Amino acid sequence: MTTVTSFAKDFSRICGLLLVASAGLVSCSENDTPLPVESDSKNIDYSAANAAGWHNYSVRVGQLLANDSKNLYNAWESSYNGGEAFKNTFKNHASPYTSPIGCIEKILDGCAEIANEVGEAKIGDPYDLYKSNKLEEALYAVESWYSWHSRDDYSNNILSVRNSYFGSLTTEIADASMSALVESLDPGLDARMKAAVDAAYNAILAIPQPFRNNIGSMEAVAAMNACTELDHLINNELKPFFHGLGSSYDATLSDIVANYVDNVVLPTYKSLMERNDALLNAVKELAAAPSDRAFSNACDAWLSSREPWEKSEAFLFGPVDAMGLDPNMDSWPLDQDAIVNHLKSGNFDDLDWGEGDDDQKVEAAQNIRGFHTLEFLLFKDGKPRKVN
Repeated sequence: MTTVTSFAKDFSRICGLLLVASAGLVSCSENDTPLPVESDSKNIDYSAANAAGWHNYSVRVGQLLANDSKNLYNAWESSYNGGEAFKNTFKNHASPYTSPIGCIEKILDGCAEIANEVGEAKIGDPYDLYKSNKLEEALYAVESWYSWHSRDDYSNNILSVRNSYFGSLTTEIADASMSALVESLDPGLDARMKAAVDAAYNAILAIPQPFRNNIGSMEAVAAMNACTELDHLINNELKPFFHGLGSSYDATLSDIVANYVDNVVLPTYKSLMERNDALLNAVKELAAAPSDRAFSNACDAWLSSREPWEKSEAFLFGPVDAMGLDPNMDSWPLDQDAIVNHLKSGNFDDLDWGEGDDDQKVEAAQNIRGFHTLEFLLFKDGKPRKVN
């Protein structure tokens, strides 16, 4: 197992390699002065020469995020695909969710999938690349490293599991929740589930900040293991528990599903919509009057809007999936070269895609928009960019 001390020594080697490859990409305690290299897409900086395109791009991406989050909320709350609201489809167990237990299984699948993704992909992929001595690839596999916000993203993903299980957005457990039902019938299982959620959450936050500087740390390994244990508990114990309930519990399960929609999904997506509106306003204000303070305000708005998105990742089904809104808003890794090409060209039509477009065009558009493109434009080395 790699220790923090040994990783610190190895990370200085990463810094040296990356400074040669792209100046300013990583800040290293032993050498904070980047070597002089030719400018490229990895280290492009905001300047008077590119300011107009920079702001136009930022506003355009902010508008797309605002539109997507509004469409997502409206699909659940008002009308989906020209029909009734998706909340009614799910609460009423309409096709393809044909029973209360079918809805519960969908919720649990989402919880297990995000626990697995955090451990195996979000933390595990960079770790595996680092252990294979693919140092630059390991760094670029870390999500949200422009803002140094990775740990917050990952811990909020675990909170999305907690919220789904508790039936609330706080530590309060709703009467109509999976936790309340499990506690009433199998207190030991409920206690293990709560402990597993806490263990994964705390293990992620125990990784030294920023994660991109501590990819191979023992704390990262502990976080991966905790997420794996949570995933296994959901799949191997919690799901069988619910499948073992007879039809006499259908009404109780229906209440749990309705509470989950009304008090977890809808308020999370409403917050996402409202905070993305605020983010759009912040990047518009930055464009209208560029300043260090305006950059800082836009970064604060980005961090705020990011929270409800990450707390929604345990329920990436329904409209967010069918409408392509997850990759629209959260594609990673970015195509930095394409981002800079669009920045220089000023032609942002390729950010849009429509029904009937081939997969390659859709993916190309999604890779240069969303939260992480805006993060790239707003942050540098974990801090707001500067005007001068």
